[in-house]
Amino acid sequence: MGRLTTHVLDAAHGCPGSSIKVELFRVEGSQLELVATALTNSDGRCDAPLLEGDDYRSGVYQVQFSAGDYYRARGVQLPEPAFLDVVVLRFGINAEQAHYHVPLLISPYSYSTYRGS
Repeated sequence: MGRLTTHVLDAAHGCPGSSIKVELFRVEGSQLELVATALTNSDGRCDAPLLEGDDYRSGVYQVQFSAGDYYRARGVQLPEPAFLDVVVLRFGINAEQAHYHVPLLISPYSYSTYRGS
């Protein structure tokens, strides 16, 4: 059965991004339906998949990472408004039996993502 997971790495400090709020939405036209909310653990991962089981189906999804809150909690001085306060990734799932892993590498001024394994 398919599942959706994520992993956040802090490229600015060379460590996992821990205690980052992650929100997953299903995109239906112009509407967003909140599907899951989680906090990353000390390894930068969520303790459970963001999506699996009967809720895991093909479609467009949006995951939001509260990067600004994470850096503020670490004592990083960010401008107001922060350049990257919430990192938003929109992607599609088209294989319901596949594992989709969406890692995020962040810094206060950049991010990178890809479909992992």
